Amino acid sequence: WVQLVESGGGSVQTGGSLRLSCAASGSISAVYCMAWYRQAAGKERTGVAGIYNHNSYTFGTDGVKGRFTVSLDKAKNTLYLQINDLKPEDTAVYYCAATSGGYCPGLDPNPRAYEDWGQGTQVTVSL
Repeated sequence: WVQLVESGGGSVQTGGSLRLSCAASGSISAVYCMAWYRQAAGKERTGVAGIYNHNSYTFGTDGVKGRFTVSLDKAKNTLYLQINDLKPEDTAVYYCAATSGGYCPGLDPNPRAYEDWGQGTQVTVSL
């Protein structure tokens, strides 16, 4: 189990960029995979992108590929999400999640699929 804290959100104009961070309280050596989710106001939480710890394989949705890049700095115990060319539909609270089990849920919409969750960071994109 790890404690996760997101940061880096804010208000930006359409076309801008942000880099979100998810810092773990301790070592992530036992983590199997991590992922970013987002939840717009009044909507369900949906998966954005993730990464496997052991081989750095990344996964994401077709809607965010090319604009969203997930990476993991194991030495800093920190997960990142680089977002480029932000659009109004990207407005949401962004959460990071992790699991230490032997199975990676990928972008399973069920929030119970991951063991550990951060409290989220707000991203607001204006025209």
